[in-house]
Amino acid sequence: MDAARRWARALLWGSLPVAVGLLLWTAVGAGEEQRKKTLKELPEVSAEYLAQRRHHNELIMAALREAAETDENVARRPVPWRK
Repeated sequence: MDAARRWARALLWGSLPVAVGLLLWTAVGAGEEQRKKTLKELPEVSAEYLAQRRHHNELIMAALREAAETDENVARRPVPWRK
């Protein structure tokens, strides 16, 4: 009988951290879904804004591509540099 109690106590103490972890996981998961929903509803997520960001990213990638293709240190160029 004593062995059964020890096993029951061990299972209880072993399952307690698992239960707490599952509770935290569900709490964080619900908050994550709410955050994603809020981000989708922001006014900044418009087609025009996304097009501007896409163009900006293309310019940055072009500058990085040029810097990778040349042996010159492009960081030392004068500020208003254009092709």
